[in-house]
Amino acid sequence: MKCHHPDVFCAGLLNSQPMGFYAPAQVVRDAREHGVEVRPVCVNASRWDCMLEPRRDGRRSLAVRLGFRLAKRLANQHAAQLVAHRGEAPYGSVEEIWRRADIPAVALERLAEVDAFQGMGLNRRQALWQVKGLADSALPLFAAADAGRRPQPELVEPSMSLVRMRDGREVVEDYGSVDLSLRAHPISFIRPALRARQMVTCAELQRTRDGRRVTVPGIVLVRQKPGLAKGVMFITIEDETGVANLILWADRFEKQRRLVLSAGMIACHGRVQREGEVIHVVTDRLEDLTELLRSVGDRDEAFPVEHGRGDAVTRPAARDPRNGSGSGPGG
Repeated sequence: MKCHHPDVFCAGLLNSQPMGFYAPAQVVRDAREHGVEVRPVCVNASRWDCMLEPRRDGRRSLAVRLGFRLAKRLANQHAAQLVAHRGEAPYGSVEEIWRRADIPAVALERLAEVDAFQGMGLNRRQALWQVKGLADSALPLFAAADAGRRPQPELVEPSMSLVRMRDGREVVEDYGSVDLSLRAHPISFIRPALRARQMVTCAELQRTRDGRRVTVPGIVLVRQKPGLAKGVMFITIEDETGVANLILWADRFEKQRRLVLSAGMIACHGRVQREGEVIHVVTDRLEDLTELLRSVGDRDEAFPVEHGRGDAVTRPAARDPRNGSGSGPGG
């Protein structure tokens, strides 16, 4: 399926989330690397599930349209109402959706957060601004006039010129609302700082000789500590170029247990181990780069990275404060 129909494979995995070791971001990334076009959530094109659409370039393969199911905190009922009232007549404005679909303003706010109004020419901030002008209940003064119908917006405001979000902030908001971004990888924004510290990319490991010492940073995707591995932990990290697999011996794990279990982004200082086509980095020491990751988008909060459900360890030392999140999915 993945070899001959990667578009179908991608949509199927996304519609089966949560599952396996792979979060939506890794599923989408792998699909795009195999030539699949992935399109964003859209109020005039998406349905609850991720769907397949014809491509505009004439290729036989299909594009994957992300579905409303990926939007955090958006109720299935509200998404169903939006799709049912949309029919064959696309919505023309935020207010039109509110009236025709009869969904609460909070649902429209969830849609604005995932940037689902791009097709209307509205960016995330513009859509949120318009949603804030709607109210699901009338003010007391207008309650009688609005009886039996949807409350009228209390104020017709002039168009506003809102400051455009920085690219890094857009990516941060994407991950916070839909657990992935079609724009860029978060580490790409801090690569210059990593280069200045002589840190290599995951892709560069493919060209690194066996036994060489390296420092490779990445966002933590999966932590595994199999019961038969005698305390050895296997960690998968990701950057904008690919993934890297780390081996952490039991004594190293015990020395840095809290960091290992809580860091959202780490740098592995270790030695490259090559066995045929398989490449690992045997870890000497881990460094917590979560603070650097927080600088993406100039935000103070922890970067909202969704981890795969295979992220499991035994005897955790403390509550894991994270939000959730080789080869690609199925590869």
